[in-house]
Amino acid sequence: MTGRLEAWLYVAQRGSAFVLAPLVVVHLATMIYAIRGGLSAEEILSRTEDSAVWGSVYGLFVAAVAVHAPIGVRSIVREMTPWKGRSLDVAALLFCALIVVLGVRAVGALL
Repeated sequence: MTGRLEAWLYVAQRGSAFVLAPLVVVHLATMIYAIRGGLSAEEILSRTEDSAVWGSVYGLFVAAVAVHAPIGVRSIVREMTPWKGRSLDVAALLFCALIVVLGVRAVGALL
């Protein structure tokens, strides 16, 4: 079962990276454009507030990060420490849940 789990985690992380790559580009380009235009964080939020488009973009961003980051951190911890097994898997799931909760709260500020 472990080999199958590792294969699925590999596919999930690569798939989430495929989604994240263009979203990171959009996010960075938007931030650079806004900051160079002299907008403050408050002005940026006021422009994106109540936007279904930006809410959807950042909602997808949060979902992709919630998949991608815990798998990556889990892999790094497994390779660099003696921590392995179910407790590490549970910690990765808790990290995923934390990202989802905090991300949904942040996206909720846009809606």
